[in-house]
Amino acid sequence: MASVWVGSRGAVKDFLGFSAGRDADAIRKAIKGLGTDEDSLINILTQRSNAQRQLIVKEYQAACGKELKDDLKGDLSGNFEHIMVSLILPPAYFDAKQLKKAMKGTGTAESILIEILASRTSKQMKEVGDAYYTVYGKSLGDEISSETSGDFRKALLFLANARRDESMKVDEQLAKKDAEILYNAGEKKWGTDEDKFIEVLCLRSFPQLKLTFDAYKSICNKDIEDSITSEMSGHLEDLLIAIVNCARNMPAFFAKRLHKALKGAGTDGYTLTRIMVTRSEIDLLDIRTEYKKLAGYSLHSAIKSDTSGDYEATLVKLCGGDD
Repeated sequence: MASVWVGSRGAVKDFLGFSAGRDADAIRKAIKGLGTDEDSLINILTQRSNAQRQLIVKEYQAACGKELKDDLKGDLSGNFEHIMVSLILPPAYFDAKQLKKAMKGTGTAESILIEILASRTSKQMKEVGDAYYTVYGKSLGDEISSETSGDFRKALLFLANARRDESMKVDEQLAKKDAEILYNAGEKKWGTDEDKFIEVLCLRSFPQLKLTFDAYKSICNKDIEDSITSEMSGHLEDLLIAIVNCARNMPAFFAKRLHKALKGAGTDGYTLTRIMVTRSEIDLLDIRTEYKKLAGYSLHSAIKSDTSGDYEATLVKLCGGDD
């Protein structure tokens, strides 16, 4: 079965001549010796696909009687530890863990909820929901319900419950109709009917939404983003804008987030790791292209100037090249 986490524009591919046993053994030696052989760890884990890493994890457990995750945590630290552990988690479990972290403790990290829920496909969200329940014994929807509120909660639940249509067929008539509905729900009336925006933006496929945005522009001579910004506020506005950006150009959406994580005072290692790990097999090549367009320099050079040590080496390998 083809994984819903693998696209055609990833920088990380299956490693040819792969042997899980040989890799597990090399990793055991890299961890066991006096001082850790970080280079071996980096070379193996960044140059195998996630599916291959899962096989290494199994072999390691069988050979050592311990979980690789625990041994990495015991041996490494900081951003380097976080990215290494992230690489060996199945993608749905990694997302589940990030969502849990975003909702844990005081305050919710809405930007993480928004990034994940706006960009994942319905098929991916189904797997994330299953993983969430397996690990935490609670439904993702219930947790979102108790940590968020109002229209923002309503929109997140549509997305968490994998309600977005995924067919590639587009319908011109529906696009015109939806564009009218959005115009009547916002620009044309006093006050805004948020429900209509939430329904259209959270239920229609991305190709369908692109058509709808074109129809919208021809009706009211405004980009949908401008209407959302003037009609809404707060987290709901951020979420709906993120959905529009993902529908228009997903790699550009991630390039912008990477750019923000890499510039300014202090690097946002969590966001950097999350995006580099989760997009490495899907569309990282396109994200690199968009990054260069946006920043005027390559993602590769931004990583080299803003990170250091083993963490930098890992990111550079995942990035896969300079542009």
